[in-house]
Amino acid sequence: MKFKPLKDRVFVRYTEEGEKTAGGLYIPDSAKEKPQKGLVEAVGSEVKEIKVGNTILFDKYSGSKVNIDNNEYLIIKEEDILGIVEG
Repeated sequence: MKFKPLKDRVFVRYTEEGEKTAGGLYIPDSAKEKPQKGLVEAVGSEVKEIKVGNTILFDKYSGSKVNIDNNEYLIIKEEDILGIVEG
């Protein structure tokens, strides 16, 4: 399924965080927090600085979560994006 966000919205796929702590302990799914980092899948027509393919950091409680094809995505406003991860 294709999704095209409107206006200043950004469609983000969560990126996986590590499953192990620095000390080597495994973290169960029920104890994991949702990542605050994601890969931009699509952008609305009014989005200026963010491009498809950027990895971004965003506010912890921002956006609306949606499930499409058994994958969890986030639709957020451009203003809720904290920055682009480079490198």
